[in-house]
Amino acid sequence: MKIVLVGYMGSGKSTIGKILADGLGLDFWDLDGYIERSEGDTIPDLFKKKGEIYFRKKENEYLGQILHNEHNFVLSTGGGAPCYGNNMEIIQKGTKNVFYLKVSVGELVKRLATQKSERPLIKNISDSDLPEFIGKHLFERGFFYERAWHTISCNGKEAKEIAQEIRTFLI
Repeated sequence: MKIVLVGYMGSGKSTIGKILADGLGLDFWDLDGYIERSEGDTIPDLFKKKGEIYFRKKENEYLGQILHNEHNFVLSTGGGAPCYGNNMEIIQKGTKNVFYLKVSVGELVKRLATQKSERPLIKNISDSDLPEFIGKHLFERGFFYERAWHTISCNGKEAKEIAQEIRTFLI
């Protein structure tokens, strides 16, 4: 069984993915972590040293490897992964268990405001500009996220509750 979680940063992909994997007895893969281990460098350093184009090519390559070579897993993608190249097509062809963890702008702002230092994309954005930045990003990325086979509304729900909801849709 292959399960892929997509959604904006802060939507809970890694947290929910780990709970889901543990509950189902599956391996958990974090695409960004997989890239970092494979490349021997952090994502921010890859961006600095080799550029975004290099990173996106590697992201595409490793996504294909995981979906083709691994058999049973839960995969958490980076927030931008489904939005570049043919990544969403690769994901859709790899499994029917693709879930968009949908979180409102307001909820994302609450979650991410306390994590800004850990999130290179937003660390230099003021708290007052964060809602507009996230809203714009969600608008741009929504087309890709909405192509997931299933959408799970995550506002006001605990991670365990969301993992259980996902289980009811598994094929």
